[in-house]
Amino acid sequence: GKSSPIGKVAMKTWTTKNGYRILRVADLRSNVFLLSSGARNILVDTGPKWQWARLETRLRSLGIEHIDHLVLTHSHYDHADNACRVKRRYGASVIVHRAEARFMEGEGMAVPGGTNAVTRLIVGTIGRVMATRGVEPCPGDILVDTVYDLSPLGLNAYVLPTPGHSPGSMSVVVDDEIAIVGDALFGVFRWSVLPPYAADLDRTIESWGRLLETGCELFLPGHGSAKTRAELEAGHARRRVHS
Repeated sequence: GKSSPIGKVAMKTWTTKNGYRILRVADLRSNVFLLSSGARNILVDTGPKWQWARLETRLRSLGIEHIDHLVLTHSHYDHADNACRVKRRYGASVIVHRAEARFMEGEGMAVPGGTNAVTRLIVGTIGRVMATRGVEPCPGDILVDTVYDLSPLGLNAYVLPTPGHSPGSMSVVVDDEIAIVGDALFGVFRWSVLPPYAADLDRTIESWGRLLETGCELFLPGHGSAKTRAELEAGHARRRVHS
């Protein structure tokens, strides 16, 4: 990946074998990625409400006026809070997993469990408060529960269910090279790919296996920096040994 100056804004950018560009268009609380073939645009996640101005500014700097699809890796507010804004502003169809649909309709939030002692304590003490923190209601236009092919847009890409962090977590696999994975992986710590929260840790590990089966060499998480195939393989092997 390279940092490409677009206007006065530098954005981390990756280019795949077919010339698709993946740009990290927001990276404060949560990463937001734009997948573009030039003719078609797909946004992956939206960040929380307070990240909207930065996201809109960066999309404007790229000359983006239309987004074909908004893919939500899951319905937590730090990934999906601006879904309605993206839909209204750019005409995007919202793709979400069927298991997350009710949360996008205003039901609150499915609170994942902690995967370490600290995050388990956090969930235990403020879990009920977190459960009430939903997104601005924005019902999904396309509800998926299996692989969703994006080739009708002329893109060699697909949406892959990768549950674990939440029941309906999904990833976007691009050109069989790069996967945009939401919170299936965590990119903040150099020594680990394990997200600090997961509704089902065993399913998270299984989803790591599914991501490795795609053949992708790079994984772009919702928080932090990219993870390599070798890093995911090491994390997967370590957890499988301990499970």
